[in-house]
Amino acid sequence: MLRVLVRSGVAFAWFAQDALAMLAEIKKESAMALDNRKGVWKSGKGKGRHRPKGRQLDDTAWAEVQGLLGDRPRRRDLLIEFLHLIQDAHGCLSAPHMRALAEEMRLSQAEVYEVATFYAHFDVVKEGEPAPPALTIRVCDSLSCELAGAQQLKAALEDGLDASQVRVLRAPCMGRCDTAPVLELGHNHIDHASVDKVEAAIAAGDTHAHVPDYEDYAAYIASGGYAELKALRDHGDWEAVQDKVLASGLRGLGGAGFPSGKKWGFVHGNTGPRYLAVNGDEGEPGTFKDRYYLERTPHLFLEGMLIAAWAVEAETCYIYMRDEYPAVLEILAREIKALEDAGLVAEGYIDLRRGAGAYICGEESAMIESIEGKRGLPRHRPPFVAQVGIFDRPTLVHNVETLLWVARVCREGPDVLSNTQKNGRIGLRSYSVSGRVAEPGVYLLPAGSTITDIIAAAGGMADGHVFKAYQPGGPSSGLLPASINDVPLDFDTLQPLGTFIGSAAVVVLSDQDRARDAALNMLRFFEDESCGQCTPCRVGCEKAVKLMQADTWDQPLLEDLCTAMADASICGLGQAAPNPIKLVMQHFKDEVGG
Repeated sequence: MLRVLVRSGVAFAWFAQDALAMLAEIKKESAMALDNRKGVWKSGKGKGRHRPKGRQLDDTAWAEVQGLLGDRPRRRDLLIEFLHLIQDAHGCLSAPHMRALAEEMRLSQAEVYEVATFYAHFDVVKEGEPAPPALTIRVCDSLSCELAGAQQLKAALEDGLDASQVRVLRAPCMGRCDTAPVLELGHNHIDHASVDKVEAAIAAGDTHAHVPDYEDYAAYIASGGYAELKALRDHGDWEAVQDKVLASGLRGLGGAGFPSGKKWGFVHGNTGPRYLAVNGDEGEPGTFKDRYYLERTPHLFLEGMLIAAWAVEAETCYIYMRDEYPAVLEILAREIKALEDAGLVAEGYIDLRRGAGAYICGEESAMIESIEGKRGLPRHRPPFVAQVGIFDRPTLVHNVETLLWVARVCREGPDVLSNTQKNGRIGLRSYSVSGRVAEPGVYLLPAGSTITDIIAAAGGMADGHVFKAYQPGGPSSGLLPASINDVPLDFDTLQPLGTFIGSAAVVVLSDQDRARDAALNMLRFFEDESCGQCTPCRVGCEKAVKLMQADTWDQPLLEDLCTAMADASICGLGQAAPNPIKLVMQHFKDEVGG
């Protein structure tokens, strides 16, 4: 042991001696390399990094973003709301502002960028690129508007307006098919649009949303509104209310048609906290019933929502409303504030979220991703949103019109729906009717109504037009010929025909229209709105559009493509997109040849 210690001491002495010699050499070399300016090396380049790598934070942009955000919490799920604030204030999302927002929210710039570029209503401007013109016109080119001359209107606007001052863009359905053609000037929707109307609105600076007259909180209370909600909160039994909703026969009116009351049990059976989400992203072309009701009786919907939230003990209600409905957003903001002021809900209990131009967010799991501030990419299922929804918690998802009927069923009893019968069907349906009819609009009719009944309710065919074909439930449902005119347009009745009722968006075509052109319009819509997550949908829609432009369709190839899309797509968009192709090939063979 003594020998080891001695040897260790000698080794330490040698090490210490070498270290001292090394330090002396470094000191000598340093003295030779330095000039009279302390700390500056003669042989160095003098170009040390003054800031971190990457896009730099601009103090002015950062201050502007902080001013827009104010005292709002910097939560990740509010990213889309904050992007809207910047877009509204500055007309675009510049690189400095996006960098500042990433800094303020402690997110990567890539994460902010990928969300902003996913949504059509955000204008992302990179360094060195010009900002878009101060005024944007979006011309709807969905089927009803195209039948009314949208393409000619867009071309006339492009030719007649100064492109440096006004940009003209095509846009998908704006939910105003009853007043086609429609365009949006800023946030001002111009119905039955023309170049003269647009020029007059520009001259008057009329670029803001017009809020129509509607039943406000005071009027709704005066008619007995919220009495049922208050009674249920005091001594109600949620299972008894669920039984009442089930007895009415109410089904989801967003398109899926799932029995509404059953959802409550699924969500309530999962451990909380639980949430409720309202799918107000009414983006299926030809559909405008939700907007119709919200612009007239918003509190009927809100009471139904609060009853459903009470039933599942939801901690928060999220209303996801499409950005194409600025008047509805304003109405809801006002009336939610009225509910808070009246003490019916706590501040923040109803969280109104604004979409940003993405049809795919009408799919419930994509909507939940968007509510969380992400790209609206549909989730794989299972698990279902009733188990793993917003923030991975059980979530009850309902359509706007469904909740309106929840309120009516609770106030008037299940007979309000179940007492109406026609053609063996029970209940009522709100049909959005447009196209070649005399009086387009929303018509509340028995669920057993046929296309003949619906056209008659809409005043018959427009002058000079003969009934040829119809879209029974949005472009996802495809086209049926006029000869199939005795089938009720309701849940479960159209499946044997290879289609479905969906959102009950009925567009009527005449002898002056070609079914193949209508189908191409639908597929172009799907091509543009595909989120791109899965290859069958992303590539399939693109290939279909190319094949459908041929004078003679390659029907075997299109059939193979339709099968691949329907079988392998993740969500309903890709699965239903082939329907227009298949039904045109089945019922309108003379138009596609082969």
